Amino acid sequence: MITLKNVILRRSAKKLLDGATVTLNPGEKVGLVGRNGAGKSTLFALFNGSIHEDGGDFYVPKQWRMAQVAQDMPETEEAATDFVVGGDTRLVELRATLAAIEAAYEANPEDADVGMELAHAYTDLADAGEHDAVPRAQALILGLGFKSHELDEPVNSFSGGWRMRLQLARALMCPSDLLLLDEPTNHLDLDALVWLEAWLQKYAGTMIVISHDREFLDAVTDVTLHIANAQLTRYGGNYSTFELLRAEQMALQQTAFSKQQDKIAHLQKFIDRFKAKASKAKQAQSRVKALERMEKVAPLLAEADFTFEFKEPGNIPNPMLSISGASFGYQPEGEPAKTILTGVSRSVQGGQRIGILGANGQGKSTLVKTIAREMGALAGEVTEGKGLNIGYFAQQELDVLRPQDNPLEHMVRLARDATAAGNAPKEGTGEQALRGFLGSFNFSGDMVRQAVGTMSGGEKARLVLAMMVWQRPNLLLLDEPTNHLDLATREALAVALNEFEGTLMLVSHDRALLRSVCDEFWMVGRGAVTDFDGDLDDYQRYLLDEAKRQREEAKVATRQASASTSTAVKPIVSTGGDASAGKKPDLKPLQREIAKIDERLVAVGTEKAVLEARLAHSLPPLDLAEAGKRLKAINEEIGTLEERWMAVSGELEALVA
Repeated sequence: MITLKNVILRRSAKKLLDGATVTLNPGEKVGLVGRNGAGKSTLFALFNGSIHEDGGDFYVPKQWRMAQVAQDMPETEEAATDFVVGGDTRLVELRATLAAIEAAYEANPEDADVGMELAHAYTDLADAGEHDAVPRAQALILGLGFKSHELDEPVNSFSGGWRMRLQLARALMCPSDLLLLDEPTNHLDLDALVWLEAWLQKYAGTMIVISHDREFLDAVTDVTLHIANAQLTRYGGNYSTFELLRAEQMALQQTAFSKQQDKIAHLQKFIDRFKAKASKAKQAQSRVKALERMEKVAPLLAEADFTFEFKEPGNIPNPMLSISGASFGYQPEGEPAKTILTGVSRSVQGGQRIGILGANGQGKSTLVKTIAREMGALAGEVTEGKGLNIGYFAQQELDVLRPQDNPLEHMVRLARDATAAGNAPKEGTGEQALRGFLGSFNFSGDMVRQAVGTMSGGEKARLVLAMMVWQRPNLLLLDEPTNHLDLATREALAVALNEFEGTLMLVSHDRALLRSVCDEFWMVGRGAVTDFDGDLDDYQRYLLDEAKRQREEAKVATRQASASTSTAVKPIVSTGGDASAGKKPDLKPLQREIAKIDERLVAVGTEKAVLEARLAHSLPPLDLAEAGKRLKAINEEIGTLEERWMAVSGELEALVA
């Protein structure tokens, strides 16, 4: 077990932990929560051995193997599969050991001791899973959203977010007793997030995770550690349980509670208002449940030191915008246009609250960027209502921020542009008024003069929110607004969005936010934008069913490919025109190769079983060495055969399609 007894942790002169005592038992799944700056990352550094306690006693079993996601961006030409396989530290260590022993054996094959070491090395490697390392790694990579043709692509060919997914896969590949995950969902879409939850629920070791995604914490944790006021408090249960328990504790603190009554009344006002508006639609009912949760934890929400609200829009055109027969995509310089979505015909009405669902790469951000005027439609029309005023939150905050400028300079420039356009808010555009406004978003004192490039992700996100709020938009386009927000700020955003009187379009993998603010959903995928008739629970079931369907289709295709090797394929010749256009592809060469591979796999599999049985018994050292060598060769051949089988099956599937 992991124990902390009267632990003191400092960062410079500040005490982050002062006499903290807690015990974590083997196999527990722990969510570590607390405000930004409370000390979560420093405590993680204690867990992984990067720092030591400044006082007290900290203990982790020495024999425990630890895995965590490397925070640095990988820079390598290594293939994605090989990079992830390298995360299995036990396998890498045994391969290095085997290479050294093999070199010694080649130099002196008569040495019985070396022969025995070689035999043991082969056995250890087999026990460590050498034979299925590649399939295990590829299952992780595919689960995190990569395509099969990307498995052998070099790591450096992927963008930053996808490389961080490979770092996550590499950590999951590592056999471990303790798994440390710091914001593992930041670079994931909802599809990959659902897969990761399922994987972590099966993880047998002890896990400690920092996350600002409350539904993710609910799904994968059974203990919550709360760090606040330099103390650690353990709560049995997931994040929702922690929320309720802590809210009850706060309600008992009458003095503090009475100071929060105004905030609670404010929360209750919009909860009641939006409950009354809810229809019987599944999405609206889901939203009612989210609002009921806010009602239960109102004291906890009211404690937050950061709240904000969107000003009432000056006008709300109806419709807000109309899309007719549009194609969306992008235009690479010097290349043909890349179309992602076609035949899009939608209208957006005043007051609609739309959640946009779909896997990464399907076009969600492209749709939002086009509506936000960041890029033009490739075809069709996007017609805006008169007086449309868009507030846009880009997935990458720096898309709309200048790293060298400070928050005040951003606001001054925004005010100057608004004044020139004749739509500056009445609140004032002078420096003092802008300083006061920034202060309401926790940018006070010297922070208004701090370069944006030196700020944290959460601070940048708050600045983008501040700039949006100041402009009094009537249409909010939010693309992953919560990536760098802590739980308290996410709740503040949910409250503000619920009170917003305009129209909302939201892309997010934060299901709690989607549930609490959206009344309907659009699905972006397969080149189209369609209505999704259901709520997020339905969408999660849809994702799991889709994954199951794809696995079943792959199995059926494999069986059909093997069975069809004995079936003659009669080519169909056209009666005119290009003869090749009327023929069914000749599948027999590929089918014959698959049959041969299957036959060879059976043969080497049988030989492997015999060798493993021999290695389990006492044999003379030289016989052990030879058996181990042969086992290694068989494992390598099986890997090669399986890779070729997948390649040929892919070719066959493409021809059949």
